[in-house]
Amino acid sequence: MRGVTIAVLVVLSLTGCGGDSADDSFVVGAVDDAVRHPGPTLDQLREAGFGAVGITSFWQPGLSAPTPEELGVLRNVAARADGTRIFLSVYQPGSATTPLTAEARTQFASYVAAIVRDVPGVRDIVVGNEPNLNRFWLPQFDESGNDVAAPAYFALLSEVHDAAKEADEDVTIWGGALAPRGIDRPGTGRDTHSPTTFIRDLGAAYRASGREAPPLDGFAFHPYPASSSIPPDRPTDPASKSILLADYEEKLAPLLAEAFGPGLPVLYSELGVETLVPPAKAPLYEGTEPGQPVDEATQADYYRRAIELAACQEDVVGLLLFHSHDERALTGFQSGVYYVDGTPKASLEPVRTAIRAAGC
Repeated sequence: MRGVTIAVLVVLSLTGCGGDSADDSFVVGAVDDAVRHPGPTLDQLREAGFGAVGITSFWQPGLSAPTPEELGVLRNVAARADGTRIFLSVYQPGSATTPLTAEARTQFASYVAAIVRDVPGVRDIVVGNEPNLNRFWLPQFDESGNDVAAPAYFALLSEVHDAAKEADEDVTIWGGALAPRGIDRPGTGRDTHSPTTFIRDLGAAYRASGREAPPLDGFAFHPYPASSSIPPDRPTDPASKSILLADYEEKLAPLLAEAFGPGLPVLYSELGVETLVPPAKAPLYEGTEPGQPVDEATQADYYRRAIELAACQEDVVGLLLFHSHDERALTGFQSGVYYVDGTPKASLEPVRTAIRAAGC
């Protein structure tokens, strides 16, 4: 579950309701860094019916701007987008490079601002990736067991927001990008926070900051079920601190209203359902599958159900599937509507139909 691929341009309204997709306020896209490289991936995304693409740019300590090579890649993607909306996730490669110091936050913010200035085709920035997990953000707790990840992430988000808005006030800053689960217990060897706790602690950090408005234009979220074999529209137990797609009205929306005020737009910036690799395609893939993939008909059904549900949720403005094309390594995600060689799965046409029909 990482950060950040697609055909018909669907305009994303930051004030619209997901159920209003008839007026183009709901976008369905896909996350796929394969579009960063030459090849047919971006065109195939359009052919699949997607209206947005999510990609990644990694910040490294010491960088106050992307390298010329990275800027070239981003400009190239923007030039080839041809109306496809680009959601750019910017984050560090892992928890060892978490931007915790004032200097690191300033470098990170300057990096984002440079992209906003120098790549006009990118106007949606997702800040960070799953900062409630130890995989991407450490520390999660202090020695007393208090949450230090949410306040530190809030400090980064605030600085990025202000720097990016100074570069272009019309840029859209998406905060959060949270994982759907976490255990809220320090000292287990896997320090993580549930999204419920993390959002509440973000709200506390916001109130303590004295800011007049929250430092984000929308909230990104990753509503992955625990397994691809679980339908994406199945809710969690009401007592659970986990949050999935079907928990929007009961959990996510009230938490966001409590933290930042009502009406904050929500983008489901990652959701993937893995499929089994058929024997004929097996030589194209590497390694061993650790998950519980489903057949392609089930993937198509689950994606359709996710699109229909998200499109009916008030203030939800988009859903990005992770990915459009399979990853080659079976330890990654085989969640695309295309195999790794770019040939379509049986799920492609039903998903394309669901995107075209997306509405409430």
